[in-house]
Amino acid sequence: MATTDSTSGTDTNARRLDRRSLLRMVASPVVVLTLLTTLLGIMYLDYVIDPEQNLHDFPIALVNQDVGETMGAPGQQQRVNFGAQVADGLSKSVPADQIDLRVLGITEADRQLQSGKVYGAIIIPSDFSKRLGILGVGSVVPGDIEQPIITLQTNPRMGAYASSIVIRIGDEAFPQVNKQVGEQLTRQVQAQLAPPEGGQAPELSGATRIALASPIQLIVEQYHPLPGHTGQGLTAFFYALLLLLAGLIGSMTIHTMVDAALGFIPTEYGPWYVHFPPTPISRFKTLLIKWGVMILMANVVSLIYLLVAKGLGMPVDDPLPLFLYGAFAIIAVGFTGLAILAAIGSAGLLVNLILFVVLGLPSSGGTVPIEATPKYFGWLAHFEPMHQVYVAIRSILYFDANWTTGLGRGVFMALVGLVVGLVLGTVITRYYDRKGLHRGTSAAVAR
Repeated sequence: MATTDSTSGTDTNARRLDRRSLLRMVASPVVVLTLLTTLLGIMYLDYVIDPEQNLHDFPIALVNQDVGETMGAPGQQQRVNFGAQVADGLSKSVPADQIDLRVLGITEADRQLQSGKVYGAIIIPSDFSKRLGILGVGSVVPGDIEQPIITLQTNPRMGAYASSIVIRIGDEAFPQVNKQVGEQLTRQVQAQLAPPEGGQAPELSGATRIALASPIQLIVEQYHPLPGHTGQGLTAFFYALLLLLAGLIGSMTIHTMVDAALGFIPTEYGPWYVHFPPTPISRFKTLLIKWGVMILMANVVSLIYLLVAKGLGMPVDDPLPLFLYGAFAIIAVGFTGLAILAAIGSAGLLVNLILFVVLGLPSSGGTVPIEATPKYFGWLAHFEPMHQVYVAIRSILYFDANWTTGLGRGVFMALVGLVVGLVLGTVITRYYDRKGLHRGTSAAVAR
């Protein structure tokens, strides 16, 4: 039975309930935000704090075109293939747990570079052994020589950070390979200089030893360089982020504004406040209205993004696929976001934020390659919407909208997301309607 405080005339039980309510009101957002920010801190800092330590399965092509060369003094000639030795040395020196070194022919390597399947390529030319042989002879015999080269190609359309990793790998592996080849070349030159009747070969000069110790030159070049106004490959990531945010923010905005217009929540702008009477409408029909608004909004926003990109001078060689996929991606994200809001109400705001942003951005692969992040990001990338949208936009902007370079995957996964949103929203809202869990206080609810 409630008691009354004699000094204030107030109900002490009510005071205690008010205190509990205040405690819940303070504690609930603190707990929720503590958990959310902890997840944010782990995801975003673990994503970027040490990409080199997290490197795994990073694909690079290795192409050996060397046809070999016959070397040695008359009567002692032998067939050598320095290219095969370099390829073998690279395979041994490159850590297999970090680098997926794919030994390919030049045609297949070119195809994988064009389709974004590898981040770079190490190419040993066909005259590699011949040039090394000429260098060996030219180091002791006057004449013009050209230093043998190995080409390290980066794939700038896969991102600037990925290119920097390829260059770092080449810089780390090349000195060891250069040293091994130099030692063998030195031994062969000494053998060629040895007198035919036996005896000790003449001593090589210091300059000759220096030339033979590091005989190979590493040339770094870009494969199919990006045009200007592409942000070194970042425009695809930020365009994909714009589409994702349009779907996410659009779902939240449409959910709130439609609910306010139907009288389920108040509308407040500054000092102006109004709360319309609840409209007798089922949850399912409410969701259909929101989905309809989302379709209209998605097409308008996708067109705006395309016009802004063109206006700012961003290269867009395939505007129609960019517009169509942009609208489709916004619709897929928006439908799923609205379905989650319809299913669990205000808590859906946090769920959508975690699903599309907190987990999505670090696993997108748009700034740091997936192969340079902790392995659980690769697992997230299999289904997180941001990664699917990113690879599709990258395909449209940088790879001629080729279906095999990510566009096909992006379309398929957007379709999967759209179906999930449609099924989830339809099943949940119709279930609520059948159970009589109507919104508002109106007794008559249209079904």
